[in-house]
Amino acid sequence: MSRKFPWLRSLIVLGCFGLVISFVVPLLDRIIQIYQLVAKSSPILGGFVVLLVMGVLAGLFFVTWRYINLFQSEPTPPRPIPDAPTDKIEAAQDSLEALERQVEQIQDEVMRRSLADQTEQLKQNFIRQELRVVVFGVGSAGKTSLVNSLLGLSLQDIANKGEVGATMGTTQLGKVYAPVQFPNLEVPIQFTDCPGILEASLLGSDHERSARKIATEADLIVFVVDDDLRRSEFEVLKALTEIGKRTILALNKIDRLTKSDREMIHTSLRSRVFGLIAPEDVVIIAASPAAITLDNGEVVTPKPKIQPLLARILDILSYEGDELVADNVLLRSQRLTEETREVLAQQQQAEAEKVVEKFQWLVVGAVFATPLPVVDLLATAAINAQMVVEIGRVYGCEINIERGKELANSLTRTLVSLGIVKGVVQIVTTAISLTVVGLVLKATIQSVTAAYLTRIAGKSFIEYFSRDRDWGDGGIAEVVQRQFQLNRRDEFLKVFLQDAVNRVMVLVKQQM
Repeated sequence: MSRKFPWLRSLIVLGCFGLVISFVVPLLDRIIQIYQLVAKSSPILGGFVVLLVMGVLAGLFFVTWRYINLFQSEPTPPRPIPDAPTDKIEAAQDSLEALERQVEQIQDEVMRRSLADQTEQLKQNFIRQELRVVVFGVGSAGKTSLVNSLLGLSLQDIANKGEVGATMGTTQLGKVYAPVQFPNLEVPIQFTDCPGILEASLLGSDHERSARKIATEADLIVFVVDDDLRRSEFEVLKALTEIGKRTILALNKIDRLTKSDREMIHTSLRSRVFGLIAPEDVVIIAASPAAITLDNGEVVTPKPKIQPLLARILDILSYEGDELVADNVLLRSQRLTEETREVLAQQQQAEAEKVVEKFQWLVVGAVFATPLPVVDLLATAAINAQMVVEIGRVYGCEINIERGKELANSLTRTLVSLGIVKGVVQIVTTAISLTVVGLVLKATIQSVTAAYLTRIAGKSFIEYFSRDRDWGDGGIAEVVQRQFQLNRRDEFLKVFLQDAVNRVMVLVKQQM
């Protein structure tokens, strides 16, 4: 389909072009006169003037032709945009592959096996043969009746499968039903009747946690209410939609409402969930209508009125089924990724602390054998630069020894400027002088002080590398100051100093 020709704009352009011609024609006459004058003395220069004029005319003609041709030709077809479901499936697959690589890095065999099993379960979601619909809501909203109606169960089946509880509602445990095949849907639907939420007792809180966990694993949620939304219900509903869960809000028990009340509550629900749930996803139903008595005394139980809900469920699953499955997998894989990252962070923390512990005791021996001024210790000792390199390696950051020295020097200047070196010397001197006397007192103080400063430095570098080589908003000074405060607590300091002194005494005995 070609674009509409812009007649008005074209007339304006033609008018402008005619105006230009009106100036060009006299100009050409003038140029010819100039050529005749120039050609008498230099024919070559005259020919150049003619070529220049022809070039100008050709340029004007080309611009005009391109402008008209632009609106007569077919527009360039837009680049195809990939379907959203395909993108989400690929994103979920990429997330699972990244998760598998992270799980492989976990050293704890039990934890690694557990996370690997959960990852494998997520992978199976791509090949499972059913769509999962979870019926969610308060215990008294009629969830069980709704599920039974959707599955076409008889009243006898309801009596056998539903356990009535006066306080907790009719469903004591979440029940997963066998998949059911519906017309015009390629895969069956597996319904889950969730435990009731928002119950008052402790058992109710347990049910709520269980219900939320089941809901986050659903492809589609049917949130059932029997009146306008309470604030507590709205908060739960909002939380589910904010994590990306496709949700239908079903107002149940409309048979107990007058027509005006029904319309008022229906309108209110649509208004309150505007922006969270589409208006067409707020439906009204009667899953288990109350029996009515006819004029002749006959008691009749009306059939359930759930067709609007069922039609909406089937419509969503028909058009969005693959996308919902991908959303489900992606959400759960992201949560599992966060859990895996926490495990890896703890693992890296433990490995890095082992590095710090190794080097703090190596420093004891090095300083005792070759005493150095304490203030210059971290800046000059290559052993501390090597500690920085190894801590970085734990966090996947490969730095050379020169960069390690630069970082150690920077931290040393901070230790000195904050007065931490002086403070550590005072702490160690006070503690050591009470237990160590004689000629080895000075060497012991230097060695233990060096170990203490190395520990503070190492702990600070753990923060630096765990933040992806970032000291944070407060900079290096805040990190160092915090680590100094954390490592001067009485309980830790007592154990650390005793251990350090014992190591020095071992070195003394070896020299004797």
